[in-house]
Amino acid sequence: MEYGLIGEKLSHSFSKEIHEQLADYTYDLHPIEKECVEEFMKKHEWKAINVTIPYKQTVMPYLDYIDDQAKAIGAVNTVVNKDGKLYGHNTDFWGFLYMCKKHNIQMEGKKVLVIGNGGASKAICAVVNHLKAKCTVIVDIVPADGVITYEECLKNHTDAEIIINTSPVGMYPKCDASPIDLAPFCKCSAVLDVIYNPLTTKLVEDAKNRGMIGVNGLEMLVAQAKYAVEFFLDKKIDDDVIDPIYKDIFNKMNK
Repeated sequence: MEYGLIGEKLSHSFSKEIHEQLADYTYDLHPIEKECVEEFMKKHEWKAINVTIPYKQTVMPYLDYIDDQAKAIGAVNTVVNKDGKLYGHNTDFWGFLYMCKKHNIQMEGKKVLVIGNGGASKAICAVVNHLKAKCTVIVDIVPADGVITYEECLKNHTDAEIIINTSPVGMYPKCDASPIDLAPFCKCSAVLDVIYNPLTTKLVEDAKNRGMIGVNGLEMLVAQAKYAVEFFLDKKIDDDVIDPIYKDIFNKMNK
């Protein structure tokens, strides 16, 4: 493998198709068990990889260099092998920012609820802060420092104006699941879900039925891949390529 994606479960991934439309190389999906990550990273017999759930933090100790943005986020989703040295980046930030701008999601001065506390959550929270939200509330099944429970969320934070799901709840094949009930969130105007398979998660469908903006993660996926290819090949690519690839995959998935 020269270029590809590592993660625990990749059968749902469209990254191969996206990368091979963006660049002239073969892009492989490489599912990997947790106990094999160390050997894979130490051998680094590849030119560049993307990293997805649940290894965006796992790979970091094996990197020789992590750029300031990825370091601040605390997660890496893009690794480039340059002359045997591994360089880590995070393109989830730019992919999510693209999605927000595309749908004119205004976060400045608003209370934002972020569901999930994994690698994707950290990039999304960085974007939320970049867009000057008034308050970011992180909720997860497992409470931690700066992370609240669902019970506390429903007790004290139903005034959230934007909700973002970064958890895998609702992802194929468990499409009937939703991370949270939107009924109590009367002030919410937009729901963003980083999940892209299914095209419309139960959470996004519920949002649309309630008259909220509902956006799935496919545009983010294509956009972050475009930025990853820029790191892979060390060249700039115009953002104009994102929308045609997004529409092509959307149409194929929607058949």
